[in-house]
Amino acid sequence: MRAVVVTPEPTLSIQEVADPPDDGRALVAVRRGGICGTDVKVATGLIPVYHPVILGHEIVGTVARAGSLDLFPLGQRVLMNSTKSCGYCDRCRANQTSLCRVSGAMGRDEDGGFADFVALDERQLHPLPDGIPDDEAVLLQVTSTCVHAQSLITPFPGDTAVIVGLGVSGLIHLQLLLVRGVQNVIGVTRSAWKRELAETLGARATATPEDAEALVEELTQGRGADLVIEAAGKTETMRQSIEMAGAGGTILGFGIQTENTAEAPFYQWYLKELTIVNSRGSGGADYDRAIALAVSGQLQLRPLLSRSYPFDEITAAIDACANDSSVLKVELEIG
Repeated sequence: MRAVVVTPEPTLSIQEVADPPDDGRALVAVRRGGICGTDVKVATGLIPVYHPVILGHEIVGTVARAGSLDLFPLGQRVLMNSTKSCGYCDRCRANQTSLCRVSGAMGRDEDGGFADFVALDERQLHPLPDGIPDDEAVLLQVTSTCVHAQSLITPFPGDTAVIVGLGVSGLIHLQLLLVRGVQNVIGVTRSAWKRELAETLGARATATPEDAEALVEELTQGRGADLVIEAAGKTETMRQSIEMAGAGGTILGFGIQTENTAEAPFYQWYLKELTIVNSRGSGGADYDRAIALAVSGQLQLRPLLSRSYPFDEITAAIDACANDSSVLKVELEIG
């Protein structure tokens, strides 16, 4: 079968690899995959992995061979939970499957799903209702990670929240906050069209990074934000998040930081008594909640779709995701 393989140097290519073995897992024929920042960082060597590894973790497909549990009929359309877990280590027993000490994330710690077929434990599969088309369903994996992240915080409807970074995850976080009753949401990004989209989706106001702190000061009468979600994954945006948070505020570090050293206003962290939390991945319940939100119509996923590439144009798709400021979600047509 064909697969997108990352090898050292790093190098990205489509290779012929062996089909998954018939070992009791369900075999899924992959239809479509989504490319995210993690894929770009794995492909370019910013996130270390064991080589070679098949890329991809945002995957939609159909069951081509039933697993030993026989939970899904042939042809069932499914969304794949990209976090593999053993079920018995201390983290799994604490219901923190994304922190499993034995397994890990597809496309990073283990082979991913940018391939003609992928074999998975049936308990990693989530049936997709007919009302969610494949291109929108691909976005449910990243939605599940946002759902998981927001399960770690308790915003109040009257709070003022700031989202730093209005990529796909930032715009999903915006919509999740609105669903939770938080109406005073401020979006921060350099991109004018992303600011406009955020306001269309319900943001109270938006600003460039240069104007953000003054806007937050104005809209909170100098108190600062109750909640800041850092969704850009850069050291400078984390620094600004600390600056914009008010006394007693919370910062949710969602963007993946790959730097090992950074300068930050640590004294403000102390002085404001800030709570800083971060999230990693998601669990099965988060996927179910993401699917339910999509079915309910409370999430608008189609405005986040930008481009779709054929399977053999994976290099162009990765490049668009990494370097084209005019796109949000880039998808790969596989089957």
